[in-house]
Amino acid sequence: MELKHIYDTVKETFDRENRAREQGLSLSRDTIQFCANSIRAVHRGDLEESRRLLKAASDNIDQAHTLLEPYPRIYYAGFLQDAEKEYAEAATTFALIEGDPLPLPDDLGVGTAPYLNGLGEAAGEMRRHTLDLIRENRLERCEEVLGLMDDIYYLLASIDYPSAITSGLKRTNDMVRGVLERTRGDLTTAIRRQSLERTMKELEDKLGGN
Repeated sequence: MELKHIYDTVKETFDRENRAREQGLSLSRDTIQFCANSIRAVHRGDLEESRRLLKAASDNIDQAHTLLEPYPRIYYAGFLQDAEKEYAEAATTFALIEGDPLPLPDDLGVGTAPYLNGLGEAAGEMRRHTLDLIRENRLERCEEVLGLMDDIYYLLASIDYPSAITSGLKRTNDMVRGVLERTRGDLTTAIRRQSLERTMKELEDKLGGN
């Protein structure tokens, strides 16, 4: 029985899928790197560089969607969703630090589950931002950021769907809760220290005036 025509057909199909997979993996890996560097840049205050990297990540996501759309098995294999999550994290981290409105999933062109998990990761990044603000003694801004973290936690906690739908969102939100509580403790300590320093200064001024 001659089966070469079956082999040729199968090989052609798998060759196309494999090429798309390899290109999609490369785009996704580069996207994740762009996003990590964008987050580092915004923490440093280099907004221009952070925006440039976000744009590069967005372009990669768009290319990957177009490339993988004809291949659903590869599109939903997971690596593209990981890249979407990292992009959502970087974009929402930028917005939170800069005080901009949070982008929605459609604004970013990402799925809902990757977006929500990225938003949770962004809340984790706010701990680093808060610690930077504490070192700068900007405690009022710290309280604002803590309020944003609290809002994100309760938003994610209200999404009550199976893990298969949310891509493990509960695990992400458990992380947010832990980060939130540690950050609240650090800020409380900083506020108490500031209050003590203010009281001591007032006492020194009072004693110095007598």
